[in-house]
Amino acid sequence: MQVQVIYATDNGNTQNAATQIASKLGATATDIASASKSDLEGFDLLILGTPTYGFGDLQSDWEQQISLLKEVDLKGKKVALFGLGDQASYNDTFVDGMGLLYDAVTELGATVVGATSTEGYDFSQSHAVRDGKFVGLALDEDNQSDETEQRIDAWVAQLA
Repeated sequence: MQVQVIYATDNGNTQNAATQIASKLGATATDIASASKSDLEGFDLLILGTPTYGFGDLQSDWEQQISLLKEVDLKGKKVALFGLGDQASYNDTFVDGMGLLYDAVTELGATVVGATSTEGYDFSQSHAVRDGKFVGLALDEDNQSDETEQRIDAWVAQLA
């Protein structure tokens, strides 16, 4: 299975998660800031990751490059998502960025895989929750960094 991981980062947490995920799947991780159309094509599974900023916003590099997704034929393609957020300080917008990526890729016809349980998190609201689950892997490096490796391992096993 050919996998590509595309992420956005400012402080390195999302890059670290992307690198771990890519390593476990034998894939490469590419920052969306320097990504091209070819970085998004030709894969069996495309994994997209983003932190959430401000009041539920996408990271700025994703905001600038979101149009790149529209250049790729995602109809019927498998896409998995992961998002980072702070459930204590931003409990009403926790991992909203992942929900925004979900909206973008599903509008383009992608099939999103890798939903995860909301159990073990303490937040009040999230745009990334659909049908009672996160649309992908939710990580909180500010409050639950001790859970990250275990959550990544379980999610990667689910994707494989």
